[in-house]
Amino acid sequence: MMATPAKSAFAALMNSSAERHSLVDDAQGVVSGSMLAVLGITLLSSAGLLTGGTPGIAFLVHYATGFSFGLCFFAVNLPFYYLAFRRMGLAFTLKTFIAVALTSAMSEVLPRALGLTHVDPLIGALFGGLVIGAGLLALFRHRASLGGIGILALYIQDRFGWRAGLVQLGFDGAIVACSFFLASPFIIACSIVGAVVMNVTLAVNHRKDRYIAM
Repeated sequence: MMATPAKSAFAALMNSSAERHSLVDDAQGVVSGSMLAVLGITLLSSAGLLTGGTPGIAFLVHYATGFSFGLCFFAVNLPFYYLAFRRMGLAFTLKTFIAVALTSAMSEVLPRALGLTHVDPLIGALFGGLVIGAGLLALFRHRASLGGIGILALYIQDRFGWRAGLVQLGFDGAIVACSFFLASPFIIACSIVGAVVMNVTLAVNHRKDRYIAM
């Protein structure tokens, strides 16, 4: 019995295997990863901390200019989509654009919804870094990222075999160093702790030999 077009379309949406995610798998991965990232960003922001990657650049611009984090985050990612398309393909670029857009939009809503009034900087760094790392891990495993440095780190991992978490850690160190112009030494130290927690989470868990689905 031949499958109807409707059944074929449903199968394309739902069917997954050990080697490949379905469209529904990818959708929940991108949304879940973005939600986790926003929660971590909110914890960092509530503690006055920074981080690495394009979120770190967005934090620097946000603290220096007063523009909203969501707007800064969306804007700083725009130059990286060409690299994403050329090096990682259309599907990766589209999923990354969606993840960045979701993260930018939710970062404007979640702080008001949670109503956090005080977050200890060290606690914010530990939990924020861990949650952002988990969000990035979900995005990476569905061939997406939060843009910018994440795109570059994934490309370097695919091209040279260097772990994405360690590559991003190097870039993050440079970004956090720029925060010496905007924050106290204690806040910078806590920000570095958060960046290390985030990237160690990625380095330990994001390995191509342990997770092969695309």
